[in-house]
Amino acid sequence: MTLADVELSTLETFALELAHAAGEVILPLFRPDPGVGNGLEDKGPAKNGEFDPVTLADKGAEAAIRRLVAERYPDHGVIGEEYGEDRPDAEFVWVLDPIDGTRAFIAGLPLWTTLIGLRHQGRPVVGAIGQSYIGEVFLGSRRGSSLVRGGDIYPLRVRTCASLGEALIATTDQNIFKGQDAERWATVRAKARVARFGCDAYAYAMVAMGAMDAVIETGLKAWDIEAAIPLIEGAGGFISHWNGDTIGPNGGNMLIAGDERVRDELIGLLA
Repeated sequence: MTLADVELSTLETFALELAHAAGEVILPLFRPDPGVGNGLEDKGPAKNGEFDPVTLADKGAEAAIRRLVAERYPDHGVIGEEYGEDRPDAEFVWVLDPIDGTRAFIAGLPLWTTLIGLRHQGRPVVGAIGQSYIGEVFLGSRRGSSLVRGGDIYPLRVRTCASLGEALIATTDQNIFKGQDAERWATVRAKARVARFGCDAYAYAMVAMGAMDAVIETGLKAWDIEAAIPLIEGAGGFISHWNGDTIGPNGGNMLIAGDERVRDELIGLLA
């Protein structure tokens, strides 16, 4: 069953509501007064041995989103980074990362985002990337992508870029690439005009906005990706595995590009 535009519009509006609700939980814990703390908890050692922070803001924001989904759409499923799966095979499933970029959050840097994706029959159909401190929500679907800021709505479109040599690219941290992946990244970085680090999913929104040209990431989970797919595609961009295949619900190595020529060049270097 294909979603009618009117239903899709209603779900987009709800995704926007969810992003604002998450922000209401998160903001009181962002840049707290000295001595108050931001609710940082120890998640325990990550599988790769690196620090893997979680805060009360992460948990509280996801809990708030889940409550709203249960009230408004009790038949919908939810998959979230903090609280796992609830009916992941439902017709509609919300995929959540309450704070993507927790390291930026605890460092007081406004580059963290709230990622809210919606699947319909297994396919991503709505994506919202919210940065509540700045007051931005980037919202996308097949109906198009837009930036919602205050009471204003601005349409989003990726920019043209003829080659990687002209491109501004991003990745969260170049140290995440290991072995052959590190070699591939080094090749890409050497060819690109500019590379930026530490932006996490905010960089996805910048590609949709036409400010950046590509993002390359590795080892992502579903909640790291789902919100980006409708947003990037709604703005005219491309998102896939490094080899060009459709990126599915299990995550993996992801590339985002605004221009097809840059996408093809990246696939040639990364596949």
